[in-house]
Amino acid sequence: MTQITATLVKTLRERTGAGMMDCKKALTECNADLESSIDWLRKKGLSAASKTAGRVAAEGLVAVSVSGEKGVVLEVNAETDFVGRNDQFQSFVSSLASHALSHGESLESLLASPFPGVAEHVKKN
Repeated sequence: MTQITATLVKTLRERTGAGMMDCKKALTECNADLESSIDWLRKKGLSAASKTAGRVAAEGLVAVSVSGEKGVVLEVNAETDFVGRNDQFQSFVSSLASHALSHGESLESLLASPFPGVAEHVKKN
């Protein structure tokens, strides 16, 4: 059995963003092969994501932000109406619409912009 070092676990964590124990398990299952471990984690992540894939995010908010001749209409969906009525969610959507007006020529430019939480909260369809 190949020895799994802390450095190898750290390298896998940096490349995948997976948890330490998941990385260690992947390396154990794949005999410390880094590329195989990445594939193993990807497959594990896909199966975990498939559990929530069928859920419908039909609630949420629409925000509008206008400045001069430029405007943004932004829809942010959530799974429950409780989230849509949450003050923190409403503030996030409003701030994101204002931010998109000044930084979002496209979805890619908005995702690349320095607004905290954009990349984590936006799902491309």
